[in-house]
Amino acid sequence: MKRKERAAETEAALKAAAKRVFAERGYLATKITDITAEAGRAAGSFYNHFGSKEALLEALMADMAAESDTVAAEPGHLKDFTDPEAVRQHVAAYIRHYREHVVTIRAVQQAALVNEEFAATVDRRAAAEANDILDHVTAVTDAGRSLPGPPELAVRMAFGLVHTFLQSWRQQFDALTDDEVTEALTRFVYRGLNGCDYA
Repeated sequence: MKRKERAAETEAALKAAAKRVFAERGYLATKITDITAEAGRAAGSFYNHFGSKEALLEALMADMAAESDTVAAEPGHLKDFTDPEAVRQHVAAYIRHYREHVVTIRAVQQAALVNEEFAATVDRRAAAEANDILDHVTAVTDAGRSLPGPPELAVRMAFGLVHTFLQSWRQQFDALTDDEVTEALTRFVYRGLNGCDYA
């Protein structure tokens, strides 16, 4: 195996191990040596790939963002939030994204609580994500409807609503199916952005 391939394999192993340990212990209680032990790698190998535990978490965030970009580039991606199907498509995609990456998302939240610099990085990423779908929301004002606030704020409120609900869904609303949650959130977000319901 070539050196570059070995390095990529080690980096992937460290990321996968970190997610397993974060799921078990939480981000704040996890030490770098816990991650390397779980990955079956020497403790020093971590620093060949990441400068800190936060740097590893940033790499996991970058992986999530790249995956989201891939989904957004797929054929059939709808960009007009006056269309309920466009809102539904994005809500459903975010539910899948949240489910697949819940461990990393929780780790990011924990890290942001104790590290102001990391929290600022998270805020910048969130702003960039919101900016990526800004045109979806400005379609509402282009159609002559009034958003509940400036487009940037409306996007962040919609993200916040969906994200916060998903955090509590499984603990309090386990009886709801994915389809029921998708439909309820779609109606809520659509109504909030468009000021009206859909048939």
